[in-house]
Amino acid sequence: MQSLKRKSLWVALSASWLLLVLLGVFPFLRLAVPPRPQPGASPGWPRWLDAELLQSFSQPEEPTEDAPACPRSPHGGRCTWGTCFDTSRCRDGLKVFVYPAAGPTSEMHHQVTASLEGSRYGTSSPAEACLLLFLSSDTPTGGCSPEPPHWNSGSNHLVLSLHSAPCPWASQLGRAMVAEASPKVDTFRPGFDVALPLLPEAHPLRGGAPGQLWQHSPQPGLALLAVAEKMGRWRPADVHSPPVGWDGHCEQDSGAEPTLPGERPPNATFCLIPGHRTEAWRFLQALQAGCIPVLLSPCWELPFSEVIDWTKAAIIVDDRLPLQVLAALQEMSPARVLALRQQTQFLWDAYFSSVEKVIWTTLEIIQDRFFGAPTHPSLLWNSPPGALLARPTFSLSPQEFPFYHLQLGSRPEGRFSTLIWVGPPGQAPLKLIQAVAGSQHCAQILVLWSSDRPVPSRWPETAVPLTVIEGRRKVSDRFFPYSAISTDAILSLDAHTNLSTSEVDFAFSVWQSFPERMVGFLTCSHFWDEARGGWGYTAEMANEFSMVLSTAAFYHRYYHTLFTHSLPKALRTMADEAPTCVDVLMNFLVAAVTKLPPIKVPYGKQPLGAVALAPGGPGPEPQPSAPDCINQMAAEFGHMPLVSSRVRLDPVLFKDPVSVQRKKYRSLEKP
Repeated sequence: MQSLKRKSLWVALSASWLLLVLLGVFPFLRLAVPPRPQPGASPGWPRWLDAELLQSFSQPEEPTEDAPACPRSPHGGRCTWGTCFDTSRCRDGLKVFVYPAAGPTSEMHHQVTASLEGSRYGTSSPAEACLLLFLSSDTPTGGCSPEPPHWNSGSNHLVLSLHSAPCPWASQLGRAMVAEASPKVDTFRPGFDVALPLLPEAHPLRGGAPGQLWQHSPQPGLALLAVAEKMGRWRPADVHSPPVGWDGHCEQDSGAEPTLPGERPPNATFCLIPGHRTEAWRFLQALQAGCIPVLLSPCWELPFSEVIDWTKAAIIVDDRLPLQVLAALQEMSPARVLALRQQTQFLWDAYFSSVEKVIWTTLEIIQDRFFGAPTHPSLLWNSPPGALLARPTFSLSPQEFPFYHLQLGSRPEGRFSTLIWVGPPGQAPLKLIQAVAGSQHCAQILVLWSSDRPVPSRWPETAVPLTVIEGRRKVSDRFFPYSAISTDAILSLDAHTNLSTSEVDFAFSVWQSFPERMVGFLTCSHFWDEARGGWGYTAEMANEFSMVLSTAAFYHRYYHTLFTHSLPKALRTMADEAPTCVDVLMNFLVAAVTKLPPIKVPYGKQPLGAVALAPGGPGPEPQPSAPDCINQMAAEFGHMPLVSSRVRLDPVLFKDPVSVQRKKYRSLEKP
């Protein structure tokens, strides 16, 4: 009898222990669904799905005594987008006037100002500006500058502080929006202010270092968790050792030696970061390393929390359950871990790797507010290539962009528009028009006439509509987003190109499988010139290539919008002055967006335009100024985006010794 009682008691205790584990250990990594914050709404932290299980943990409006919530000051809700911003000044879009520096500033301050003034947002007139931007001084002795001359209580002003806290007169008294690094939740105004990342002083202006996930792939036996400690150190926690001795300062007991101050996090899957605002700089460091941030009840607003879904890249845990962190992280599935790490790399590259990206993201968030509803759906902000490369002026639907067909389960339409560029000497490409019009997928033919000769009065009769557009004698005209283009796919041709209908049909079928890339017939490649200490490129035939020439290539019409409205004016001007640079610039743009190489398809007879790197090019080698243009582009982009490839796609039975009648694209093998 006593044995039976002992067994019953043991079963009851085991059941109670199991219930405590289920309710107390694993829910602290509870799933979060972040609603998109609206002006005047509560702070942009996630709402927990298990609120009915852990009321005190998930509802900050009812904090317990041992877990005080982050206080919110009374002045935090004074200004909202509707009450403190005059949208009537923004009829022409987001035009930004940057106040000149009132005192000594750093070189980074000058570069940021010049970048803003030369961007599509910049304007030199305060009267025409929708937004007046005041860039806080980042010099040690800069201090707080006096109020700007057009302050007007801060209406339609943005005080931008990349490194230090903004001046009190802006953040506490005025009606200005404040964009500062890691703001406290008690002063942050959701839907009005913008939370920035805490950038290091040496953060690059443009480009930036890539993510380090490929260098930080954890192997069996290596650290699962890296713990942030004082003095900029990271200490790895052993997977097999119990997480004991963990005090309120998040210091781990004896183990491996901590890393030196300023070094990147160790090779760990998770990076535990305290919730203190002083530790916010570690968040960006972990993000770049591909180390999943694990935040202990942070009292600072996550960067760009208005638009970024941080539940896809970071984990927020309750600081009252530190002993269960390591055990719960070990239970996370490998697929979930990989998805989180991949998202850290995307967010780093899209929004945080350079100062310019941080600023453009801030302005894009403000511009989204003009319409009352989000112009960028959450998919565009939280999926590659990101909202900065998905212009709302092109479309508000993700299905219209070339990047999201795979995610949305859709396919591009089965028709294309042909855009034929006619430059000097201005001969009508009659044979080329007939060959393209014979394609069953051709919807229209547009002839861009950019020659000094008069436009011919008669054109050949075709089965598809033919329209003549008179250009402005600029090479960049061929990448203008003409309203006459009615399809997603564009076949860009030069008047000297010689293609057959079969070659066009096969190339289009390839493009339909890769709508985000350029698919072309003629290639060239870039290389590093050790003698000159810079980049160069060549059109010599080789197995490896990184660019396809737009004299004969398929691509999505969205790249016309990016080329015209997103590229700096200096780059487009350079392409017009050096025509051999225009193909390089277009390939730079597509590669920077996709991070992928173009695709080469075969042709049966070398087109007449194959010897030129661009329309009107003089020969097989670049012009003298051409190597310089590729270096100027790399400097403007901040990195070399081109990706080399050796892949060429051929049709089935291409050049196989079988009957010609069995081949679908027979003319591809013509002599």
